[in-house]
This record gives sequence, structure tokens and C-alpha cells, in this order.
Amino acid sequence: MTSPDPTPLTHTLHLERAHHDTCRAALAAMVDGAQEQVVVGEDVSASGADAEVLGYRLRSKAKEMRELPEGPLFFGRLDFDGSEHAGQSYHVGRLRISEHPAAPPLVVDWRAPVSRAFYQASAHDPQGVAVRRRFGWAPGSRGASDDLTSLEDEHLSRGEDRASDILAREIERPRVGPMRDIAATIQPEQDDLVRGDLGVSVCVQGAPGTGKTAVGLHRAAYLLYTHPQRVQRGGMLILGPNRTFLSYIAQVLPALGETGVRQSTLAEEIGGRHAVTGRDDPPAALLKHDVRMAEVLRRALYARVSAERAGEIAIPEGAYRWRVPGEVFARIVAGVRAEEPPYAVGRERVRTRVVACIQALAERRAGPPPNAWVRKMATAVRPYVDVVWPRVRAEEVVAELLADERVLEAAGRGLLDGDEQKALLWRKPPRSWKSARWSAADLVLLDEVGGLIEHPEGYGHVVVDEAQDLSPMECRAIARRAVFGSLTVLGDLAQGTTPWAARTWAEQLTHLGRADAAVVPLTTGFRVPEAVVGLANRLLRHLDVDVPEARSLRGDGELRIREAGEDLTGAVVAAVRDALAREGSVGVITADADLPRVRAALDKAGVPVAAPDDLAARVTLTPATLVKGLEYDHVVAVEPAAIAEAEERGLHRLYVVLTRAVSGLEVVHGRPLPF
Repeated sequence: MTSPDPTPLTHTLHLERAHHDTCRAALAAMVDGAQEQVVVGEDVSASGADAEVLGYRLRSKAKEMRELPEGPLFFGRLDFDGSEHAGQSYHVGRLRISEHPAAPPLVVDWRAPVSRAFYQASAHDPQGVAVRRRFGWAPGSRGASDDLTSLEDEHLSRGEDRASDILAREIERPRVGPMRDIAATIQPEQDDLVRGDLGVSVCVQGAPGTGKTAVGLHRAAYLLYTHPQRVQRGGMLILGPNRTFLSYIAQVLPALGETGVRQSTLAEEIGGRHAVTGRDDPPAALLKHDVRMAEVLRRALYARVSAERAGEIAIPEGAYRWRVPGEVFARIVAGVRAEEPPYAVGRERVRTRVVACIQALAERRAGPPPNAWVRKMATAVRPYVDVVWPRVRAEEVVAELLADERVLEAAGRGLLDGDEQKALLWRKPPRSWKSARWSAADLVLLDEVGGLIEHPEGYGHVVVDEAQDLSPMECRAIARRAVFGSLTVLGDLAQGTTPWAARTWAEQLTHLGRADAAVVPLTTGFRVPEAVVGLANRLLRHLDVDVPEARSLRGDGELRIREAGEDLTGAVVAAVRDALAREGSVGVITADADLPRVRAALDKAGVPVAAPDDLAARVTLTPATLVKGLEYDHVVAVEPAAIAEAEERGLHRLYVVLTRAVSGLEVVHGRPLPF
């Protein structure tokens, strides 16, 4: 790895700064041009509808351009001496910049095909690249050209293959605030996943620090860039485990130029009009998340359909009655039921076919009837359809199932034993579903029945993070929203902490409706230091999952084990003060039950401490149950034994806690360590 000139401010560096100034001016013109198009576009459409569509698109584009975060406009450059780009040079950045739409780009988007060589080219396979240049920017740069402080050239055509200092500094620099994009540091194996085909679902089994979340977000940005119409038509959904996690990742896609992506939790997606006001006992919650409940709910819903209740239909019209014999009506109901359509669709099919029978009688009697007459008959047969295929709400089905032991016994026969049925029943049934106190697990059941009644609107692509923690019923809720789309599934079986966490990806992918999805392991850690990974791997051997151990490319980092004796909180305060002497964020992670006394000790010691959702804070106090997906430069892990004992899969939770540090980990304990 070489610099074009050993002097501090070389001629080459001056030229690159000047190019950045040119790019900055061109980007400002692009933003102004996007706004100008909005004004001009209001008067050029052929119709009001066209004007509305065009105006929406132009305003959206102008808004996206205005909201682009400030920062360096390029991070790399490629000089080609082979392939179809021979003799060309391209700067690589987070979005395409040009002085005119038809002019050669000043910066090419990192997602463009030509940019792939920036991530994939090597001395063994240069891919036509003579020189790969990386740029070093001052930490926290907002894009001032003077912040371009260094550059490195890698002469691939000469077989040069050395580690990049700039790349290492970018990966290892302190972590304060929300998650950053990794467009400048994507590794070849990550790039393969990012650029996967839209129609192919993929599962990434990522060990801590391997960048699986970043890969998923960059894959979303890549698909939006490569297939804008297809993805935007169906929509893009990013699902995270909680709002703290979503706040942490919220700035990644906007930094990559993508602002129209829905980022949500599954609870928000399925919650609908119901707030969580009830609470389940652990056995009931476990049962409600069990995949057997899907068949129980299906039985409970379709128990309302009965061809046996089909009697003769007689619709009066003046002195005449249009009749459909009971046996014909019953055959219609049975035929539709055998087709297994969504419940609401089936009801409408029954009504349509009954009307068709009456319409055929009318045509034989007096010729084709007018449309108004057909609509009149459709209204007239509705009460008869209500008898055999009644209207129903998901709330009615679930409330009746959980409140009436006879209904639950009929629906659960052969699936749930007596004790399980007893555990499911509400102790104090509400007067009606309108006064029910729904639990979080109940909302999953409501979504299942809602999907049986009418298929929900789907997405073109869904990125699911921390997927190992999803229950089978939650997986089904996601699958319903991606029937005609694809999935990027991200997770780590070793970090599964819910009672229903997946033990294998094969089982989880089956519930997600993607049994054929490839499972790709990421085992090389770029953020978590070797010392921390080594400790985590010791714990991994005690977990009931079959995943490969992680390895780290970072030989730096620090691991300390501090025995606290009887003064645990005093040792925690000392550990936090030691961490504050270093650069970067500090995360104090403790068992949920110990949170108040640790906070009190830090407050008494005068150490300012913030909640986990304050991403800019220097010191954050975080309960172990909320730390998944987050990372800090320095972690103080408080009393691992208490974390391990707090829940059924406590060792898995501890594994998560121990892998949140990207520079230093200090384990403070007064009790024997569980690993």
C-alpha cells in the first residue's frame, strides 16, 4: 500500500481536494435543479392525474436530495487498465454526482456495476483495476475538502496486496451516536450478499461484529438502486426487534441516499388498532407463539362455515319467487370451502355463485336481466349467505376461542392437550371482544386470523433483523407480508434469547415460507476485538446451538475481569471512570433487576448516565434485555451470573452482552463467572 508522494500535502492530495470542491458544487446544482423541476413540472402535464403523479415524484426526488446527510462525497477511486473501462478513472461514493445528466459522472454510486471492483478486486484477480485508491477523512467530517487528510494507492496490476491503514482506522474508529453506513469498508464476502438478486431470499447467520445488520441495510439500498420500480411498487420493509434498535440504525439508509423505506417492528406492523393492555403467563405466551395455534385458529374460524345450514333460497319479486334448492346451495358452499380461499373471498364467491344461479333462471325465463337487477339480487341473497358463511372479525374469533372452553376444545382437539387448553383460556373472560385486554401474543393470533380472512398487503422485499428470536407464529406474520416478495433474514442462533428462539435456521426459514433460502455464515468479525471474541467463544461452547465460532481480524482491544468482592456498585463506578479515560462511548450493561441500584451508584458518584435511546450520550446504562443489536466502544458488563439467571435462555443473553464492545470489555463480578 503506497502513497503517491511522502510529503504531507502532496500535489495529488491537492488535486483530489479540488475534485471534491467540484463535486460539492455539482451536488448543490443537482439539489437546486431537482427543486426547479418541481416548479416546471406543475405546468407540463397533459392531465390533472398526470400532473399529480409527476408532481409527487418530483417533490419526492427534491425532498430526498435536500435531506441527504452532509459528509464526504467519495471514499475511493478506481483507475482501470483493462476490461471495458480501460483508461478510465472513477471516484466511488454514496451517490452518483454529475454536472449534467448526460455528462460523465464526477462520482459513481457505490452500487453501480463498475463500483463492484472496488470491493472485489484483488492482486490475484485485479478485474481490470490498475490502482485502487482509498481516501482518509477526518473523523466526523461533514464534507469540507480540507478534511481529506490522506490517501493510499493499491497497485493491483503489480500484484500489490497489503493491508490498508485507512480501512483499518475506519473500521476501528470510536463508536458514538447512531450506526454508520459501511459503504467505504464493505468486504468481498459482504459485497456478495449485498448484491444478491432481488428474487432470491437469503439468510445470513452472522456472528457478533461481522456486520450482518449493515449487510442487510446495504442490500436494501442496493435493491432500491438496482430495481427501483419493482421494489418501490411493492414497498420495502425493515423489521427490527425494538424502537431503540431502529433509532440506532435509522441514519444508515438516508446516508446512502434512500429515504423512503419503512423501518418498523413486527409489533407495530401487526398491532393495528389494538394497544397491548393484557399480559400472559409464560406458559400461555409460549403456547400462543406455538405453530400449532395456526391450525387451531383456522379450525375456529371455519367452524362458522356450514353447508349443512344451507336451506332453500326464495327471493320474492312481485308475485314470483326466484328459488335455489337447498341441495344446490349446499353444493356451492361445499365447493367454495374445498377451494380454501381467504375467508372473506370465499364468502363473496358463495354470494356470486348463488346470484349466478338466479341469473341463469332469469335468462331462461325472460332473457338477460339488467345490471341493476343483478345488484338487487346480490343484496337479496346476503341474509342467506350470512347463515352458511357469516361475516366475522378476527377479534370475535380469537375472543371466543380464548373465552369459551367448548370452542377451544373443538378447535384444539388432537392438537392441544387438556392442560394446554386450560392454560390458554382467559381467567376472566370479557363481556365481548370490544372490552378484551389483548396481550402482545394475542396480537399475533389476531394477525393470523386476519390473514385467514383477507390476505394483508405485501411488500416487495422485507429485511428481518434478529430473526432468530421470532416465534413460529411471528414468522408466519412476516411470511404473509412477503408472499410475492423476497426476504433478507439476519440473525445469530447463539443470540436467541426468547423462550421460542430458533434452534436451527432450516426450521425458522420453513415458518418464514422460504425453506429453500440459502444460509450464508459470516464468521469474520471486523468490529469486535480478538480478546472479546475469544471470551465469547468460551461461552458459545455452553450454548445449545450449532454455529461456527467467530474470529476477529482485530488484534487490538482490551479485556479486563474485575472482582468486586462485596462492593459491586463501587467496582462498577471505578470501571466506568477507567473507561471514560479512553475515547469513545461507554455502555454499562446490567441485569434488568439490578438497573436501579447501578443507576443510583453512578448518580451518587456524579457520573452522568443516559438511557439507551440517547445515542449521543457518552455513558449509557442499558438493561441486558435491550442491548441486542447495539454496540459501544467500551462495555462494563455487570454481574454476569445475575444476567444468566434472570431468564430461561440467560446464557444466550449473556453472550449478547459480552459481544457489544468494539474496543474494550470490562467484566465486573462479585459472584463466580458462569463461563
